[in-house]
Amino acid sequence: MTTKRSFFERLSGNAAVDDFDAFDDELVSRAPSQPDVRRSIASAAMPSPFDDDTSKSEGQLPVDVHQTSSDIIIRAFVAGVRPDELNISISRDMVEIAGTRSEREQVSGPDYFSRELFWGSFSRTIMLPQEIDVDASSASAKDGLLTLILPKLDKAKQTKLKVKAG
Repeated sequence: MTTKRSFFERLSGNAAVDDFDAFDDELVSRAPSQPDVRRSIASAAMPSPFDDDTSKSEGQLPVDVHQTSSDIIIRAFVAGVRPDELNISISRDMVEIAGTRSEREQVSGPDYFSRELFWGSFSRTIMLPQEIDVDASSASAKDGLLTLILPKLDKAKQTKLKVKAG
């Protein structure tokens, strides 16, 4: 009599020793020579907090974007970044914020107990829900909070042009 193999057995190629559900850690029996595939997959997906691999990847800057009746406002925490290390590019429908957060002192990996801060370059491109007035836009940073105020273009506003004779 053949029994139907569980999803995990088909996925990993392991054969269960007992007829219990292969997903239940307490009930699964394994041959001692077979590694726990689920644990090795999970550990491969989660990088160690002590890896010094932050220089290879670029971080994505988290932002809040909201609107008032006349402006679109973008806020982002840029603590540890000097204003001259920020590059802000704006167009009528898009904003790009880029910069670099430099570590002030070098600490070796084994000396860390916890490492959660991001060091290195970061960027974020935000598509705006409405066109803005690029020339009237402003940016300020205070206490590590970057605030961009982007005045909306009023498409309903009309201006009358006078024709000059000549």
